Amino acid sequence: MAETKSERSLAMDLVRATEAGALGAGRFMGRGDKEGGDQAAVDGMRYMLNRIKMTGVVVIGEGEKDEAPMLFNGEVLGTGGHPELDIAVDPIDGTRPLAEGRPNSIATLSIAPRGTMYDPGPFVYMHKIAVGPLCKGVVDIEKPVIDNLKAIAIQVDKKVEDLTVVILDRERHLDLIAEIRACGSRIRLIHDGDVAGALMTTQPESGIDVLLGIGGTPEGVLAACALRAVGGEIQGKLYARNDDELQRGNEMGYDFDKILTMDDLVSSNDVIFAATGITDGEFLRGVQYFGDGAHTESFVARGKTGTIRQIQATHSLDKIRMINSNEEN
Repeated sequence: MAETKSERSLAMDLVRATEAGALGAGRFMGRGDKEGGDQAAVDGMRYMLNRIKMTGVVVIGEGEKDEAPMLFNGEVLGTGGHPELDIAVDPIDGTRPLAEGRPNSIATLSIAPRGTMYDPGPFVYMHKIAVGPLCKGVVDIEKPVIDNLKAIAIQVDKKVEDLTVVILDRERHLDLIAEIRACGSRIRLIHDGDVAGALMTTQPESGIDVLLGIGGTPEGVLAACALRAVGGEIQGKLYARNDDELQRGNEMGYDFDKILTMDDLVSSNDVIFAATGITDGEFLRGVQYFGDGAHTESFVARGKTGTIRQIQATHSLDKIRMINSNEEN
């Protein structure tokens, strides 16, 4: 089924929003100012999102767990009217890599029909396993690591020893890292940015075969939207950081033992995911500034049609200033 003109327009509107976030945040690369970069990304994305013909409600926002600037949960964006949409947004997936001048910081955004995205409430972490299209349907988050690695190896025609697992570099993952090493697989540790990590599994040239570990629930829903759009898979389970959080979740009706499938995390195929690189990475190149403007590289995928676009754009300095000041020409 071909995309309609309005669907193509909406997809490009999302790219313009992630471009705006990346252009604002890119100036903060390596400056050690996480909140300044985040604020610039939020301002640019909010400005562009409010110009889109839609009624979009932020279901997955970013910032609460880091006390950072945020597009807050429940915020209504757009000019109003139809379509009515859920929005998942992470203005910067990888604030620390941006602040430290490291790779794989991206601006991300996804939309789906209203009521189709998972709302994790106040619970900000989840166990995850994510794979690309070749391995869809062969992994199980409750199986031992070695079983999943063997299943993935068969699908991608590699030995287990040749697989590469991407995982957040956190103390909580020490046992998981030891388990992966015992299996003989290679490990790519990343500081932050596990949406980008999940997306790497969809790109053969990245060399990444699977993402494992505990990361943010907002990033988990965003990754689910992206993987649904391109045909990959993610499974998750909510992670309680302590007994009080576990008790609170149980009282609110959350089941920390439940496997969250793709259908749980985003229940519609009519999902659009967009991302723009802020710093260079395996998935996207970062913002490149020059005398009177900047180059960006973006990715946009639509689940309903399977359309995937890589977009390289050149932006004038006047446009960048307009975005940063939130003023129209």
